[in-house]
Amino acid sequence: MTSILAYCRPGYENDTANELATRYGEKEYFGYPVSKSNTGFVHYNLYDNTSLGNALALFAVSESIFPRQLIGVFATLNNIEKDDRVGQVLDALEDVSLEALTGAHGVFGAIDVEYPDTEDGKTLAKFCRKFTVPLRQALRKKGWLSPKENEVKPKLHVFFESFETCYIGYSLSGYRSNDHLGICRLKFPSDSPSRSTLKLEDALVNMLSANEQREVLRAGGRAVDLGACPGGWTYQLVKREMYVEAIDNGAIADSLMSTGLVEHHAADGFTYRPQFGRVDLLVCDMIEQPDRVAKLMGDWLVKHWATHAVFNLKLPMKRRYETVIEAMSTLMTRLNALDDAFTVKVRHLYHDRDEVTVTIVRTS
Repeated sequence: MTSILAYCRPGYENDTANELATRYGEKEYFGYPVSKSNTGFVHYNLYDNTSLGNALALFAVSESIFPRQLIGVFATLNNIEKDDRVGQVLDALEDVSLEALTGAHGVFGAIDVEYPDTEDGKTLAKFCRKFTVPLRQALRKKGWLSPKENEVKPKLHVFFESFETCYIGYSLSGYRSNDHLGICRLKFPSDSPSRSTLKLEDALVNMLSANEQREVLRAGGRAVDLGACPGGWTYQLVKREMYVEAIDNGAIADSLMSTGLVEHHAADGFTYRPQFGRVDLLVCDMIEQPDRVAKLMGDWLVKHWATHAVFNLKLPMKRRYETVIEAMSTLMTRLNALDDAFTVKVRHLYHDRDEVTVTIVRTS
C-alpha cells in the first residue's frame, strides 16, 4: 500500500494525522492515517495506489500546519538484513516504475537518508550519514540518480524507522522542505535577550518570501511588539533597523533600549494602540487563549492599525488542530470581508513548542 509520510514534532502525531485526513479527504484522496505517539511521523495510507503522485502534489509542506516534510512512500522494507541494505533498497526500486515517479528519464535529482526526530531516532543519525555514501554511489551506477544534485527533479528519500525497517519514497520540487528532516536549524544570537528570538527568525526566514521580507521588514519601518519582555522578538526587528514600540509591563533588555530604535510602553497588549495611528508590522507572542489573540490580530488588521502581522497562537493539550482551524476561520471571515487581499500562512515551526506561528501579509 502507498502512503503519504509526514514528519512532525514528537507528540504532534495525532494533530498531523487529523490535518492529513481532513485535507486529503476534502479532495477525495481517500485513505486513513496511522500514527503512534511520540514517534515523530505519520502515515496517510491511500486506498488508491495510483493516486500517490497527485496526492503528493496536492499541497506543499509550506502550505500545511503540522507536517515538516511530505514524502510519497511506494515501498516498505521490513526485517532488513544488515549485510546488504543497499542491495535491498535497489531491489525495491527495481520493482517500481521510476519513470512514473520521476518523469521520462527515470532519474532522481538527489537523495536523503533520514530518521525520526526523536531520542531513539537520533541513534540512527550516524548510520544514516554513512549509509548515504554507498547508496548514492550504487544509485548513480544504476543510472537512477543524476550525476550532480538537481533540486528541480524529484528527490529520493529512505526513511529509517529503525535499523530493521525503512520506508522508500520521494518528494517533489516546490512541494517539499529542502531542509534535512524538514528542520531549519538556526544559531542562537548571543546578544539576544531570550531564545524566543529564534521563533520569530524562523517565521521571517521560512514563512515570508524574499519579496515579502523586503516589503514587511524594511529599514526605517515601524512595528509594535505585544508582550515584548524581555525583547527576543523586538531583537529581530531592531536587527533589521525597524523602529519598535515594545509593549509589556515587564522590562525590556537595556541592550535594545540603547539602540534608540525601541520605545517601551508598560501597557496592556489588549488595549494598547499605536503611537502614530498605524504601523507597518504587528508581532505578538503573548500567552493567551488562541481565539482571543486571533480576535486582537483581526482588530489591528481590519482597522488598519497594522499593515502586516506575525503572531503565535498558544495551543491546548487536546484538539490542537481543531483549535487552530476554529481560531483562523473566524479571523479569515473578518479579513475576507475587506476589499484588501492577504497572504496567510500557519505553521508549527521547529522552534515553536505548544504553539503555531501565523504570518499575514497584506498584498493590496
